[in-house]
Amino acid sequence: MRQDLRRKAIEICDRKIAQKGAGVGLSFYAFFANKNDDPELLMEAATWWIEMHQLDHFEKAVKIREMLHAGR
Repeated sequence: MRQDLRRKAIEICDRKIAQKGAGVGLSFYAFFANKNDDPELLMEAATWWIEMHQLDHFEKAVKIREMLHAGR
């Protein structure tokens, strides 16, 4: 996953956790606006989420943030 996407995803995880608490779940779609304006970046996130890590559709934001910080 490219660094700018990783950084953005961490920021979004941090924001969601701050707003809704440590139990909040999210999907990789949370990293994007409601419209598909960058399909290549969306596919990169989907590949990381689905193919690389075989994550469920919704995962805890704290888990995703830890994975991203660890460089996984």
